[in-house]
Amino acid sequence: MTPQKETLFLLALVLLACPPPPKPAAGPPPPEPCTPAVGSARAAPTPTSAPAAAADDGKVLVLRGTPEVPAGLRRRLGRYLDARYADLMDVSDDGKSVLVGTRFGRTSQLHLVSRPMGVRRQLTFEDEPVRSATFVPGTSQVLYMADVGGDEQYQIFNLDLASGRTRLLTDGTSRHGAYRWSHDGRRIAYTSNARNGRDMDLYVGDGRTRSGKLLLERKGHWTPLDWSHDGKRLLVARYVSINDVRLYMVELASKRVTRVSPEKPTASYRAAVFSRDGRKLYVATDREGEFVELYELSPKKRAWRPLSRRIRWNVEELALSPDGRELAFTVNEEGYSALRILELRTGLIRRVVSPKLPRGMIVGLRYARRARVLGLMQMGPTATGDVYTYEGGAGAGFTRWTESELGGINRRNLIAPTLLRYKTFDGRSIPAFYYRPPGKGPFPVVVVIHGGPESQARPYFSAFIQYLVGESGIAVLSPNVRGSDGYGKSYLLLDNGFKREDSVRDIGALLDWIGRRKELDPRRVGVFGGSYGGYMVLASLTHYADRIAAGVDIVGISNFVTFLKNTKAYRRDLRRAEYGDEREPKMRAFLRRISPSRSADKIRSALFVAHGANDPRVPLSETEQLVEAVRRQGQDVWTMVARNEGHGFRKKENRDLFYQLSVLFFDRHLHQGGRR
Repeated sequence: MTPQKETLFLLALVLLACPPPPKPAAGPPPPEPCTPAVGSARAAPTPTSAPAAAADDGKVLVLRGTPEVPAGLRRRLGRYLDARYADLMDVSDDGKSVLVGTRFGRTSQLHLVSRPMGVRRQLTFEDEPVRSATFVPGTSQVLYMADVGGDEQYQIFNLDLASGRTRLLTDGTSRHGAYRWSHDGRRIAYTSNARNGRDMDLYVGDGRTRSGKLLLERKGHWTPLDWSHDGKRLLVARYVSINDVRLYMVELASKRVTRVSPEKPTASYRAAVFSRDGRKLYVATDREGEFVELYELSPKKRAWRPLSRRIRWNVEELALSPDGRELAFTVNEEGYSALRILELRTGLIRRVVSPKLPRGMIVGLRYARRARVLGLMQMGPTATGDVYTYEGGAGAGFTRWTESELGGINRRNLIAPTLLRYKTFDGRSIPAFYYRPPGKGPFPVVVVIHGGPESQARPYFSAFIQYLVGESGIAVLSPNVRGSDGYGKSYLLLDNGFKREDSVRDIGALLDWIGRRKELDPRRVGVFGGSYGGYMVLASLTHYADRIAAGVDIVGISNFVTFLKNTKAYRRDLRRAEYGDEREPKMRAFLRRISPSRSADKIRSALFVAHGANDPRVPLSETEQLVEAVRRQGQDVWTMVARNEGHGFRKKENRDLFYQLSVLFFDRHLHQGGRR
């Protein structure tokens, strides 16, 4: 999986409400990616109901307090949940075929498409989703990454398409990070925490055999970004926080490491690639302003030249054409993606638009190795996600490679959001996407809160949101409260450390805004979120108990101190950079005070909590202690625990049941009598 594919994922960290994780060409990974779980464990058949106190008898799914899901709801919602997407994994060397991830059964698997709109030939048949993949250059082989049961201990596998044989290339036990092919296709660089389970060291292998060798021992979270075209140097990044990402150059022969980014000012270097001749770097960073800009860097002269100064939004993904003449990049314009191509000889930047592409998000930029063919995936609020290629020149234009099915949904009935802004407690303007149902109202409302917290609510297809709005008549608001990415680095820092609850106050301001809208009913408001978004749900329930009727929390943080103690060692310092260091007495006292599990007596809203038992990021104990505390107050809680999942539900039967219960939960608590 390429690093920035993890970065956007993001996107919402509402887990299954989030889109397929994006896969850009270069950039360091964030600590909270919205990624699928991959492995080989098979799930038991999914139950649709459970007794009020289900016994823990070894079943894959443990349900408590959840009612039976009506057959009519399962049928109606199933039409939405059967929608598919096609995620671009790679483009062949000559640009004449693409590798995609899509789901025809219970999980997303690898498929080969040999011509535009051609048959998707399935290559892998795992019980769980395949995480990411690339062609092995010059061969009939594919490289892909997978874990077991959502534990995120990712391994690298080589699949020979001719023989069907799969070979494990890594140790089978440690966590491995994103890999990068050298430009001659002979080597891969990747990371592993095999040494101590914490630090991500750099390795090099051939991508065909179990030949990986340790290149460098490094403290912290490192990832390879790009190889020089002569194969002598490796560009790598160290991720400290979303505001502090550092670039380094590694000489392969001598193992000499040189810092490329200056020590001051602290900045985020989010993407970087070598020029074709290796003399320059093209870098996306916020080193000189609020937004991430594109720069040309001459490392020997330490000279930085801005290339996109007039674009006042974040540059996200970069991809250099194989001839080195043009650089494709995307820009995040208030959540919507814009594709631009920089002609490196002239410095001319042109915006690439097409009526063939729905307005929304462009992710996964990558050029073919031997052709100026740019691959990408496009998705939007009314389009699930499909693969396209773009070719410039006289016949410039987009070619569509896949057409993903929308299940039983009529596309004309899907609802696109409007982008609005509301004032919060300190006068700031908070952006939010607003999905309004047909009719006059007054409508009940669900506030969908993204995770990260350094993620961003963006306009992607969500079967869950579309069902709530189109079928249940529930309005949906998805805000980008302070601390969200995409609105400048000052905005990104507004919720750090002791300012954590200011973002919760932004939700309070949204409740005020709802109360002023004639078409919305402030007495019937629900909240929904996952991971850090789950914390925001729980915090909102403790702060605004009399204003929120119901909340759904999936894999949420309920106590920052226990979370930081129990999250996996390789991510603990990354999270301390955002939330604060619980080892410091003053910060520890603050984190304990704002933790929802310690204010469970204030929760009076209906509550549904779900979790994957193998979650390495937010351990199951976060849900267990919260549920226990709420139940001690005599409050009923619906719970769902999946023993074959990690940070979210990636198996279709688990995902479907979670959404069935979530819709039923909101229907019962936001509609009088609920819909049956």
